[in-house]
Amino acid sequence: MSTTPGLILILTIGVLAASGVYLILERSLSRIAIGVIILGNAVNLFLLAVGGPPGRAPIVGETAPADMSDPLPQAMVLTAIVITLALTSFVLTMAYRSWQLNEHDEVQDDLEDRRIARLSALAVERESAEGDAMTLDEEAAETHDETELYIEEHWLVGDEDEQ
Repeated sequence: MSTTPGLILILTIGVLAASGVYLILERSLSRIAIGVIILGNAVNLFLLAVGGPPGRAPIVGETAPADMSDPLPQAMVLTAIVITLALTSFVLTMAYRSWQLNEHDEVQDDLEDRRIARLSALAVERESAEGDAMTLDEEAAETHDETELYIEEHWLVGDEDEQ
């Protein structure tokens, strides 16, 4: 009996893992949920494949120690199944909530992330144009904080409504 996993099993694990990661990197939450399920199955197959050869039940007294199978990979697979189920239910809950609010389940870019990326790109352009890096104090002095402007605009509008 061979103790190494077959080539077909290894290729199956690789294809499942690659397709699971690909789906997790999508913007649609339903595709992310499917990717989590597929990747979870790939991990389960991997754990069973590297867990050693199959054997008899690991019950002391009924089976010789040399013939026993290792119960640890099976316990790890059960744990991985529970984790995959919990993560899948969480992603499906987020997809359902997104569908209720936006009527689609795509993850949108965060506005703050866009602003930070834009500031980072401007800093790189400025640094390459000037030739040397700015200090943190200089960069902080040039950064425009929109929070104060937002608060002032809404505070003034709120004061006008009260009068």
